[in-house]
Amino acid sequence: MKYVENIKSIADLNPDYLGFIFYNRSKRNFTGTIPELPKHIKKTGVFVNEEPSIVVSLQEKHQLQAIQLHGDESVAYVQELKRSLSNKIEIIKVVGLKNDAYFEELISYEKEVDYFLFDTKGKERGGNGVKFDWSVLKEYPFSKPFFLSGGIGPNDVQLVKEVKKSGLPIYALDINSKFEDKPGLKNSIKVINFKNQL
Repeated sequence: MKYVENIKSIADLNPDYLGFIFYNRSKRNFTGTIPELPKHIKKTGVFVNEEPSIVVSLQEKHQLQAIQLHGDESVAYVQELKRSLSNKIEIIKVVGLKNDAYFEELISYEKEVDYFLFDTKGKERGGNGVKFDWSVLKEYPFSKPFFLSGGIGPNDVQLVKEVKKSGLPIYALDINSKFEDKPGLKNSIKVINFKNQL
């Protein structure tokens, strides 16, 4: 999310989370002030290999309720960040997947983060508009809930319904570029139609 009026219109659709990217190399980089949102919507800051002190500063400035780590942040980084944040702040670790998965690499993160987010490994740090092979999630060995992301679009309702039947601990869907009119500008009609069909 990037534009104030668009943020307000999407907030009116009652999502559980709204993401704000704090990464100056992103076309969706957020530099403004987040408008007041309903209390149940979790303001989520998205960071890529950022200094923990800057993450903490922006969390305090914008009263973020969740932090999404979209870079190569180590377990030690996550631990350091958690020491500096209230334990009420959710930590979401993004993991890029393609057509294979090495979930054993996540063992050390499992106790340190609240959620994983599985996105498509691509040239950009998210927002690539491409799906990974969701069948690799059948090998997911943890009970830790996760966000499903990566190229989910308005025409994927049936596909999402099928994967939700799998018994996997899918906590939420992360939708992005396929619901945009331009980077950072969501199409509220596409979002509400998708939400109503799920």
